[in-house]
This record gives sequence, C-alpha cells and structure tokens, in this order.
Amino acid sequence: MRQAAELSYAIRLRVLLKYFGQYCLVLAILLLPPVLVAALNVEWMAATRYGLVALTVATLGGVLSQDRFSGRVQKNEAMVLVVGVFLFTSAVMVYPFMAEGLELSDACFESVSGCTTTGLSTTRTVEDKSVSFLFARAWMQWIGGLGVVVFSVALVVHPGVTAKRLMMMGGDQESLVGNTTTHARRTLVIYTMMTVVAIIGLAVTSGNLFESVAYACAAVSTGGFAPRDSSLAGVSGGWPTWVMASLACLAGAIPLVLYERAYQGDFRYVAKSMQLRAVLAFTGVACMATFACLWLLQDTPLKSALLQATMMGISAQTTAGFSVVDVTHRHPVTKLVLIAAMFIGGGLGSTAGGVKVWRVLVGWQLFGSLISRTCTSPHAVSNPHLAGQRLEEGEINEAAIIVGLYAVVIFLSWTTFVAFAYDPLDALFEVVSATGTVGLSTGITSIDLPVPLKTVLCCDMLLGRLEVFVFLVALYPKTWFGNRTELT
Repeated sequence: MRQAAELSYAIRLRVLLKYFGQYCLVLAILLLPPVLVAALNVEWMAATRYGLVALTVATLGGVLSQDRFSGRVQKNEAMVLVVGVFLFTSAVMVYPFMAEGLELSDACFESVSGCTTTGLSTTRTVEDKSVSFLFARAWMQWIGGLGVVVFSVALVVHPGVTAKRLMMMGGDQESLVGNTTTHARRTLVIYTMMTVVAIIGLAVTSGNLFESVAYACAAVSTGGFAPRDSSLAGVSGGWPTWVMASLACLAGAIPLVLYERAYQGDFRYVAKSMQLRAVLAFTGVACMATFACLWLLQDTPLKSALLQATMMGISAQTTAGFSVVDVTHRHPVTKLVLIAAMFIGGGLGSTAGGVKVWRVLVGWQLFGSLISRTCTSPHAVSNPHLAGQRLEEGEINEAAIIVGLYAVVIFLSWTTFVAFAYDPLDALFEVVSATGTVGLSTGITSIDLPVPLKTVLCCDMLLGRLEVFVFLVALYPKTWFGNRTELT
C-alpha cells in the first residue's frame, strides 16, 4: 500500500489549464453557429449574448493555451479535464438561455440537459421561443453527442498518449482504429455525414428545413430536444418523418467505430460485431414488449399499437427521448419495459446513454459462467467469453462497477423523489430517464418541479453522461493532493 501511494500522483494545475484552454478555443468556434442563426433571424439580443459568450470563451482559451507544456497527461488529469469541460460548457450557455425569460434554475436545467444529450425540459412551452433558442438547444446536443473532447482531439491536440487518454475519457472506449487523432477526425467526419443524411431525409419527409436541422441534430446525438411541445407527434410529414427520425436515432446508438470500419471496407468486422447485433436485438425486444403492453393491456388498436410501440421502443433503447404519445397515462408494465430499455441504452462508443448493451452482455456471460461452475470439477478452469474472446478480469470488474454505480445513483435519486411524495413508479421512470440521458418523461419534470429536485436531475444527467466513475475520480482527495510528477 505504501509503495502504491508513493507511485500515485496528484493532478498538475498547469497541465489542466493548458488543455482546458485548448478546449475553450474549440468551444468558442462551436458557439458561432447559434450567433449566426440569431443574426439571420434578426434576434439581436440573442445574437449579442451568444457572441459575448463565444468571445469570452475564446479569450479565456487564448490565454490559458499559451503554456508550452507538451508532456503526457495523466489518467486522472484527463478525467478531471472531461468533467470540467462538460460543467463549463453547461455553465456558459445559461446566460444566453436566460434571454428567453427562463429563471436561473430552468436555464441551468436546459443547458445541462442539452450538453448531456438528455432532452428533459422544464419549460412550459417551446413553441413561443425564438428560432435561435430552439437551434441552440439542438446544437448543444449535437456537440455533446460526439463530445467536445473528440472535437478537441480532432482539431487541436497533438497525436500521442495524451490524445489517446483524452479520447478514452471522452467515452469512446471502442478499439481505436489507427492513430488516435486520425480516428477522432474520421469520427467527426462520419458524425457530420450522418447528420447531413438525416437532415436531407427529414427535409424530404417533412418539407421544413429548420425543423429538419433541429430534429437531425437531436436524433443523431440521441438527444431528443424538439422544436415542438409534442416532440415527434406534431412534426410535419407525419409517420414518415417519425420513421426517418427513429432511423437517425438508431444510427447514433450504434458504435461509431463500426462506421469507420465500414468506410475502410472491413464489412466482415461490422457484420460480426456483437454490439451491432445486440443493439438491434435489444431494440427489437423493447419494441415487441411495448407493443404487447399497448395492444393487450391498454386495448390500443393494432395499427396504432405497432406504430407507437416501434417509435417508443426505439426512442427508449437508443436513449433518444423522442415521443409520439404521452407516457404519463401508459400502463405500469409499459413504463417498466421502457425503464429497462432506458437503463440498458445503446452501444459502447456510440452517442447513446445508459449502461450500454456491452456491459449487460458481460454481466450475462459472467452470470452464466458462475452457474456453469457449479456443474464442473473444482479443478476445472472456466472463463467467461463474449464474441469468441475471453473476457479479462479488468473488463468484468469495470462493467460490474459502472452498472453498480448507475444503480446506486438511481436508487439515491429515486428515494429523494419519493420523499417529496411523488409516485414511486413515475419517480423511478424520471430518474432512470435522466441518468440514462434519455429525456422521456411522465410529466414530473416541469417548471413547477422544486429546485432541489431539478438539481438532483441535473446531477443525474451529468453523472450518466460521464458514467459516474469519472466524477468520483474528480472528487477523490488524492486526485488533488499528494506527490506530483515534474513538468517536462
């Protein structure tokens, strides 16, 4: 223990500030589109606020990024940087959002929900809001879906160990294809192409370019913010637009590395991907289970039940959060099905939230291995395998820890809501939706929600987006206090 303590190092403030400054420069560029949209729509107050934020962030980035440090970033430094980036990005958007008449708590909630690609909202209506506000919400989700970290690695961070660690901490834990910086740039290109395709598809079905952009940004990022109060239900074009948006959500829930493999012509790898098959299978099960609930338990007409179940199942499993029907009055079993789908989420290395299907599969294989050991010789070696590969102890431990941490966060948040006398099932639905960064709601999330509970949901969204463990590292005392390596 003493030797381990001597080999552990606290973070170096100078390193944090340098790379945080680089993030700020990227973020300042990403804040320009809302300025442009506001100016084109003659919304000068909004344009001024977005412009001031972009200028301030750019100035801060210019000052902090001047440091000449070029050494390696420690793992704990990378984690703290990612936490800081998401908190800072959420904070800077509060000021322009308040131009829409939002109270501070609601502006904070809206900003966190956008940055974490959740889609929960406490606004009474969005249809009386400005075009720039509706675009900025969707744009924030698009940025948060890929992660500011990936943008930064792709644009400003030099290749090497530092880039790799930042990418890993940013949530892209799939096997990196080739050089880390090259991978980040390819991922950015793929993500952009997916969005363009979604915009074109939605524009064809809906005939409304602005709505197509807003829905596409939210769908590809599996965010769920919509420019209409009724989410997808009232969108132009009807069910063809629903289907197009759902396909975009499903595309975002598939590991992005598979698109890169397909681009390189490695279709065999894509076809054999356990995650791809698992995402599609889990989504299919969620749709069928939801259909059974709607048709058998609520006597929904067959055609309506099929369409609604497909949309709701995809929305919950991909953690997109779009809705075509009011979840509030659904049967309790339907809510439980959606809760399970939201908790599991999409693929590891995708824009989706939840604990990820990969970790669920790891847990299932571990459970099966433990059962099988009861029937084998005490001297027999039985190691769990997944997708034809032996699962390492570290993979199993990581999956178990993250799923366990999610469960703890959900339980603590749920008990808080129950203590405020909310319906236990609806409270569980709301908390899982926030922690899974989904955005579906039973109606609890509203402008009338007490500020302490808005704060709980904000924490859930941030913890869910960064998978809890990263935040624990940022709060760990030895992360901040102790021995430090020399700067080089």
